[in-house]
Amino acid sequence: MSIEKLKANYPVDIRWIHFPLHPETPVEGKSLAELFAGRDITPIKQRLQGLMKAAGLPYGDRTHTYNSRLAQELGKWADTQKGGAVIHDKLYMAYFVDNVNIADIDELVKIAESAGLDAAIARDVVENRNFKDQVDADWQRSREIGVTGVPTFYANDLIVVGCQPYETLEKFVRHLLELNTNEGAE
Repeated sequence: MSIEKLKANYPVDIRWIHFPLHPETPVEGKSLAELFAGRDITPIKQRLQGLMKAAGLPYGDRTHTYNSRLAQELGKWADTQKGGAVIHDKLYMAYFVDNVNIADIDELVKIAESAGLDAAIARDVVENRNFKDQVDADWQRSREIGVTGVPTFYANDLIVVGCQPYETLEKFVRHLLELNTNEGAE
């Protein structure tokens, strides 16, 4: 995957900032046909499959979109746990490949457990909304910096939006490193 390759080749620190993508989606989810009512979703799905393939990411035959708010809160908590960052890949696979309802607490607990995290604590985190305020702050920050889609790569007030091939992200990182080098020379 592009992000892992970047981390291996460059001194980058990836920090997840969550974004409210379709926050009005009900807990049971919404079919893609309903979400894109009146439009042929076949080209939309083909475009997404192409983008994911170019980025080296698997992409399944998604039929629904699900509310990701609780998954974001779980991810925020997981980032505070040793080895917890793996949850982001697990959530990606559940949502984009396996068509899992990531608004369902039982499903989130299974995902957390598969990431090596404590299932009982994960359940407590999502049931009691322990990381609600932190995700609210992420959503506010996303609005402030102008995020319009996911993923968005942001640094030094520069933004790259959408699933991108490694070469595009590498160009972004090299540009940032060059900026930092030039600023340090002044």
